[in-house]
Amino acid sequence: MRSHHAKLIVLSLVPFIMVLGNSMLIPVLPKMMQVMHLNLLQAGLVITAFSIPAGIVIPLAGALSDRVGRKVVMTPALAVYGLGGLGAGVAAWLSPHAYGFILAARILQGIGAGGTYQLAMAVAGDMFQDRSRAQALGLLEAANGLGKVVSPIAGSALALIIWFAPFFAYGILSFPIAAAIWFIIQEPHAKPSEGPLRRYVARLGDTFRQKGAAIGVTFLAGSVVLFILFGVLSYLADVLEKFYGVAEFSRGLFIAVPVLASAVTSYVSGTVLQKRLARWSRPVLTGGLGLIAAAMVAEALIFNPYWALFALVAQGVGTGATLPAVNTLVTSATSTAERGVVTSLYGSVRFFGVALGPPLFAWAMTQRLAVFLGAAVLAALTAVLAWWLVETDALLPDALQKPAKAARSRPRAGIR
Repeated sequence: MRSHHAKLIVLSLVPFIMVLGNSMLIPVLPKMMQVMHLNLLQAGLVITAFSIPAGIVIPLAGALSDRVGRKVVMTPALAVYGLGGLGAGVAAWLSPHAYGFILAARILQGIGAGGTYQLAMAVAGDMFQDRSRAQALGLLEAANGLGKVVSPIAGSALALIIWFAPFFAYGILSFPIAAAIWFIIQEPHAKPSEGPLRRYVARLGDTFRQKGAAIGVTFLAGSVVLFILFGVLSYLADVLEKFYGVAEFSRGLFIAVPVLASAVTSYVSGTVLQKRLARWSRPVLTGGLGLIAAAMVAEALIFNPYWALFALVAQGVGTGATLPAVNTLVTSATSTAERGVVTSLYGSVRFFGVALGPPLFAWAMTQRLAVFLGAAVLAALTAVLAWWLVETDALLPDALQKPAKAARSRPRAGIR
């Protein structure tokens, strides 16, 4: 058990460093715009250049991991992630007109990111076969959330040295984590997916025919939540700098507050779901999305940033409740042989959500009400679809549902 805990801690470092890829740069974007003479859309593309390649590579990395093993893919992916960060830092160091080179390095970094977090989720799904899976996945999502908390503060602090210093942090952190994955993680003895590729694809097709609607809604939920989160955070960073004159480090602290709420809620949500998974996954998922929708309405109507902070905290709580529920449903929807590609497809839509958030929320500078109310409608519609289409009995294996089923079937005291 202690060995499992050590492996889980190492795995949790993967989502932690992966989320730094975007979150650490958000409070630095205004300074980048000033130094490199960029507009908000161009600055947002620094986020998009990382996220789109990651979204494309993730399912390929997942399918490959099903065939050859998880850590064989994760270790070099982490190294490429670090090299991309170092490349962006060197480009910015050599020239203040290196915007194109920074975008190219961010594309390389995104390619590396495509083989990280979702494969860590797949390993956790392989390692934990009972109710502890929800707690393990909750811890991974909490580590992801903790990265979101630390990253704006760390990015702001590093930018006090020089604005492009955060790029170098990726290389410094990723190589030791890659080594830890290679030497410490021992995957379960279950064999990787074998046989002809055609049979593998046929099994995937069967899974999506049987559970496609429910899986699709969980994918949509993860994407929508992160689309709204990163869109709001990038918009907030720009507003705090332009209209309120908030300095880099203070912006990082301000942005970290709602993300801290998300990280804490992720951990608590995963812990609770460990015991009541079958009963509470759908209500938690729907309730989290509903809370995000309400927060978007509040943020559309509130103009003081400090009052808006309360709405942002509510958004963070909704995000932290939704993601562990989605993670558990996605990783439990298929067997070990196909888990890598299914979780990776989920990771792709998450990254596409992150990629679209900053450039689309840039419109909020001129169309604030429309953008935030549109986000509220999107979250509310996703909540309705989740309540209607997500059937936990279809997605969760019996090992995860037996405690809840047994509790419902156990006769009450005094009743014969």
